[in-house]
Amino acid sequence: MKKKVTTIPATKTKYSSKSKIQVSKRRVAGYARVSTDSDEQFTSYEAQVDYYTNYISNRADWIFVGIYTDEGISGTNRKHREGFNSMVKDALDGKIDLIITKSVSRFARNTVDSLTTVRELKDSGVEVYFEKENIWTFDSKGELLITIMSSLAQEESRSISENVTWGHRKRFSDGKVSIPFGNFLGYDRGPDGNLVVNKEQARIVKKIYRYFLEGNTPYRIAKMLTEEGIPTIQGKNKWSAGPVKNILTNEKYKGDALLQKSFTVNFLTKETKINEGEIPQYYVEKNHEAIIEPKVWDFVQNLIENKPKYNNDIFSSKIVCGCCGSFYGAKTWHSNSKYKRTIWRCNKKYSKKGNPCKTPHLYEEEIKRAFLKSVNELIANKGHILDDLKLLEDIFDTTELNKALENSVEKMNVSKEKIEKLIDENSKVSSDQIEYAKKYEKLVNEFNDEKEKYENISIQIQDKKSRKLKYDFFIEKLDNLNPLDQFDPILWNLMLDKMVVNEDGSYEFKYEKGIF
Repeated sequence: MKKKVTTIPATKTKYSSKSKIQVSKRRVAGYARVSTDSDEQFTSYEAQVDYYTNYISNRADWIFVGIYTDEGISGTNRKHREGFNSMVKDALDGKIDLIITKSVSRFARNTVDSLTTVRELKDSGVEVYFEKENIWTFDSKGELLITIMSSLAQEESRSISENVTWGHRKRFSDGKVSIPFGNFLGYDRGPDGNLVVNKEQARIVKKIYRYFLEGNTPYRIAKMLTEEGIPTIQGKNKWSAGPVKNILTNEKYKGDALLQKSFTVNFLTKETKINEGEIPQYYVEKNHEAIIEPKVWDFVQNLIENKPKYNNDIFSSKIVCGCCGSFYGAKTWHSNSKYKRTIWRCNKKYSKKGNPCKTPHLYEEEIKRAFLKSVNELIANKGHILDDLKLLEDIFDTTELNKALENSVEKMNVSKEKIEKLIDENSKVSSDQIEYAKKYEKLVNEFNDEKEKYENISIQIQDKKSRKLKYDFFIEKLDNLNPLDQFDPILWNLMLDKMVVNEDGSYEFKYEKGIF
């Protein structure tokens, strides 16, 4: 029996000219985007807005809804495109029938984003017109053309990103410094693009370093700056510890510049990460005028590295009980009365029942007077002290340790080569795997033993360098000191190792641990 097939003609289509005629006038919006903040692009942006405003408004069959815009925003990702996302939302909410934009690349440089958005709008009965390519998304060939054009736009974006990245790295290798001046306290962009000291902001930077050298934590410094009413670089009224720490550790404040601290991982998502050795870095010395003296900056880094836990008071961890060896701590007397006083006392004074420490409590003024007297005695005898200290310079010499470090590196490289050779031979020639495992383990142990030696030598070298830095700073400070008439918190924090309080109420001041 022969089959009979009868065609039933379609009477309804999802997107037809008839359905468009049913709406007397289409609600139309324009979309404009530029990806940079340059003057040239700004002109292009204004031109786009003006063009589409007039283009839509002059059509009798269209109702002008508005122009949605994104300035200085890349088209590779929707995440930060507020204008674009707002337009899509309004379209899906039924406020827009047609969207007009200059080109596929203006709409999106990400193929997936472009197609997903177009399909999403299409399913809601919203058409998009790409003027440059003359593509209407309701057209049967529209999606194919968009796929092709979006892919080309994405590839173009990738190429641009690679060229920009190459340009940045070329400038870095040439020692050309580029920073976001709008978010960088202390410097302005000079005529040549380099850093020029902003004197007003530089005073804030110097204050932050001074507060730290006085023994204040980044958290405490942030609180002090907030209380003083000093605004942040962003104009905010409240400081936090993070930006303070960043200022204290940024090498640009001593006139140098470390370039390529971070890099872009994905050109589509604009994801960045800290450079941990994946790509080259460039260190430019004496690139610009320093706000902080290099020696002072180096000393601050030493303090930060060797004091991971900061104290909130300059007297904390400095005053020691001569009876039990515990630190003195602050105690408040009569806290709820007008006789409120803060005293400093051994933290473990009463820890032994019936046998309290006999060292006396101290008032802050007593501590300051005693230190002032001790420092002035030190200054009076600084000639003899400096002569004695210069005899200690040899203990900071790292020549032999550097040789030992180089030797250790050579041995590790030899062990590494032996391991690689053994692995290569085992992969090519059939051998006794038990014997192979023994040889492999022996070589790995040799490598690890040498690595441990290397790390120990490195620690010794760093310790000597750290002590030498303290030594140089101490010598310079002492050499330039004149008799003092008031307590100096910086000298207390940087020169004093500890103040020992004896049972009879006398004091012993021990200066700079690792030097004396």
